[in-house]
Amino acid sequence: MVARVFHGTPMTSEHSTHFGFRDVPLTEKQRMVDDVFHSVAGRYDLMNDLMSAGMHRAWKDALISKLRPPLGSQKFAVLDVAGGTGDIAFRIVEAGGSGAEVTVADINGDMLAVGRERTIKRNIDHAVRFAAANAESLPFPDKQFDAVTIAFGIRNVPRIPVALKEMHRVMKTGGQFFCLEFSQVDMPGLDAFYDAYSFRAIPEIGRLVTGDREAYQYLVESIRKFPDRDAFAKLVRDAGFSRVAATPMSGGIVALHSGWKL
Repeated sequence: MVARVFHGTPMTSEHSTHFGFRDVPLTEKQRMVDDVFHSVAGRYDLMNDLMSAGMHRAWKDALISKLRPPLGSQKFAVLDVAGGTGDIAFRIVEAGGSGAEVTVADINGDMLAVGRERTIKRNIDHAVRFAAANAESLPFPDKQFDAVTIAFGIRNVPRIPVALKEMHRVMKTGGQFFCLEFSQVDMPGLDAFYDAYSFRAIPEIGRLVTGDREAYQYLVESIRKFPDRDAFAKLVRDAGFSRVAATPMSGGIVALHSGWKL
């Protein structure tokens, strides 16, 4: 099951991290991640639909329902991190009023190019802008955004705590943070099916559609290495957020994490 998910696992030390089930130097992880996205950017949305049976759309819609962008003309500025193809940004603009504005920040130029093209086709380029940016060092002033979102992208980041603190920094007081991410299946019976599907079907689908089986093998490995809901909630609290919560969906396949800057 996939959306923007090819990355990230928590660091094991200051200098190294797990890449899938492998340990690699922390300084090498971003390069490896970039290589993955350069190879799949053009077929990213197709792969999402194939491997999640379209469920990624419902999960993203659930994020927007929780965000509830205002319907009026009052400015509502959102930063969507690691959202290069624009899926979350489009939903925010379409659900909100004329005051909704979204800045999409992504480190991968190929993903940003796909997003820009899609934005122009939808005729909403007046409300969505794209910025090449590293989540660990966001090029925005303090307290600029009313909300910050990241969907299936936090594992993209080699140093997750650093990125969370950056998202907290650029958010206005009173703003809300939403993170949609894969989680731990907690429904009896579904866990065995999910494991079998993940490790057998997903890499083969990746090979057939993109010619890159290894990237999708890493995808399913990285999901298993991501912190559980409680551990990730602690990282969100440590970054400065309050009223942190996690809502599992689809039997725990994904979770919607949230927090407030108070």
